[in-house]
Amino acid sequence: MRRPTAFAAGLLLLATALGTAGGPVAADPTDPVTVTVNTRAGLATVPATALGVNHAIWDAQLGSAETSDLLKTAGVKMLRYPGGSYADIYHWETHTAPGGYVAPNTDFDTFMAGARRVGAEPMIIANYGTGTPAEAAAWVRYANVTKGYGAKWWTVGNENYGNGHYGSAWEADDHPDKSASQYARLVVEYADAMKAVDPSIKVGAVLTMPGNWPDGITAGSDPGPWNQTVLSIAGPKIDFVDVHWYPGGSAADSLARTNHLPDAAWLLRQQIARYAGSGADRIGISFTELNVDAGRTTAPGALFLADAYSGLLEQGVFTVQWWNVHNGIGTVSEVAGQTDYGDFGLLSSGNCTSDGEVCQPAFNTPFAPYHALSMMNLFARPGDQLVRAGTDEPLVAAHAVRRPDGSVAVLLLNKDPDTAHPVALDYAGFTPADEAPTVHTFTNGATGISTARSGDATARTLPPYSLTTLVLRPAGSSAGRPGAPGRPAASAVTDRAATISWPAATPGAAPIAKYEVHRQHGAVSEQLGETAGTSLTVGNLEPGARYTVNVLARDTAGRVSWSSPPLTFATGSPAESSCAVRFDADNDWGNGYVANVEVINTGAKAVDGWTLTWTWPTGWQQVSSGWSAGWDQQGRDVRVTPTADNRRLAAGGGSTTVGFVGAYSGPNVPPGAFRLNGTVCTLR
Repeated sequence: MRRPTAFAAGLLLLATALGTAGGPVAADPTDPVTVTVNTRAGLATVPATALGVNHAIWDAQLGSAETSDLLKTAGVKMLRYPGGSYADIYHWETHTAPGGYVAPNTDFDTFMAGARRVGAEPMIIANYGTGTPAEAAAWVRYANVTKGYGAKWWTVGNENYGNGHYGSAWEADDHPDKSASQYARLVVEYADAMKAVDPSIKVGAVLTMPGNWPDGITAGSDPGPWNQTVLSIAGPKIDFVDVHWYPGGSAADSLARTNHLPDAAWLLRQQIARYAGSGADRIGISFTELNVDAGRTTAPGALFLADAYSGLLEQGVFTVQWWNVHNGIGTVSEVAGQTDYGDFGLLSSGNCTSDGEVCQPAFNTPFAPYHALSMMNLFARPGDQLVRAGTDEPLVAAHAVRRPDGSVAVLLLNKDPDTAHPVALDYAGFTPADEAPTVHTFTNGATGISTARSGDATARTLPPYSLTTLVLRPAGSSAGRPGAPGRPAASAVTDRAATISWPAATPGAAPIAKYEVHRQHGAVSEQLGETAGTSLTVGNLEPGARYTVNVLARDTAGRVSWSSPPLTFATGSPAESSCAVRFDADNDWGNGYVANVEVINTGAKAVDGWTLTWTWPTGWQQVSSGWSAGWDQQGRDVRVTPTADNRRLAAGGGSTTVGFVGAYSGPNVPPGAFRLNGTVCTLR
């Protein structure tokens, strides 16, 4: 959480830097960017709690009608309280936060009245740092028994890994033991005490974003890094995990780092599945703080909000929440011709710099990210199914949804601050009506979203630093089509095959003839097979690879259903091979680590001379240096060759161990397949 200065907080009561704007070099702007929208490649369904923001007890207008109505207009459906790190010093019964500023008219009942006016569910942070399980349970009792608020979502603490356990301390924590293990043990106590009052509530624990500090770091006597430790101990007691993300860097950096989200979500779910115990698939994921370092109140902040919210919702996150509503003026700069006030808030605080040289616009004036949140409300509505969309230009991003009435909405983002980009749109599994679509546009410096019907469904020019949403009706009726198959599951997964099964679809106007299993390959679908039944074994898969598949139903009249929810799984390594590899990553420091790679000849013949190869799953992983072998990386491909001392591996278990220093600048996904002299090895 980013705290306001005391000066900013005081002015909130009275009021009732960009590095470089550039980035990757764009293609020739005269060549249209190809945008592919694939409605056969279904992603997550938009939940009712998708669009959220943070409220904070230093904001005297937290529950005001004007602020609440602005949030309602933007489509906010979840509000977090009492405000980031303040939660770990806040005592709800006395409405005090020793060491912090508490504005008038910000108590819990005032917050709930505002939330009800907005039409948003509350997410409440129980005080872990200076509170107790009994205090949290009393809050649940007051909220849901005494007042009948029906507050469902409760998180234990905020950024508690920032209590000094890993060296940096900003989060209050009065416990003598500040370890991840102690946090997890107390989460169990909090959950037990709170659910004893109201068993229907959902309790969440704080985790860290994969690929961001302190992910991967083990401290003290903990059995592993923060996420592993917390999930191993508290996993059986929690209902969701709570994650924050501030990508940092220049505007170009933060806008590019949204491509980390699929891998971060994958790693997070892998951690949950591995460490949280049986039934771990019930555990949801919330992202309750996001913002940028550069361009916070201007176009970069708006573009990041729309791209990050869309990307996280595609991955099945149940709420995404901006930090925050009102925060106060920060470092003032100019971004793409607009004044950026360095303010984390969606809405102006109406205050000035300490020297009085620069003042924000009038209180509650919406900043650019507010308009981006409003655009999200126009683009992705509860019940819509997000579907795959992609482009061939890094400075142009695309997201899409398919709506229950059969229409499709496409969100297009031009991250180029200087150049307009024409785009050519292609649709798979959808034929747009021959009419002008409804077009919502937000451009750099605009004070609101413009809406009109214009152009056609296949071509558009995107202004620099802009958001555009197209809403397209289908060419024909979708009446009579079969229902979508249920969520698939994978079993009997090997290195080369998997069995996919799914709940049957409901027939429409005609009987179901068959089911088709499609793999998502970027924004393109590749059919893996079809069957009249509800399971299919697919083969010819790549070892150590990640697959996302959907199932579609086709009836005897040729009508095709919506796609099923997605299934993502990873193939393994061969159960038997003439080689084996043991990959151990150790001593992780947050953006690098030391790894040892044991190469084992399990074959019947000695190996005299060898080459070990693998491919990193992402473009931000690399070998920085290595020893006991020759090391070379080209792109994402790594090649390891022996020295004179270890070139010979004896038959039946001869081995050698080599090592390297690895570096990463995003989620550190381990390699899934290793090849020795071209043979895929068993991964031990």
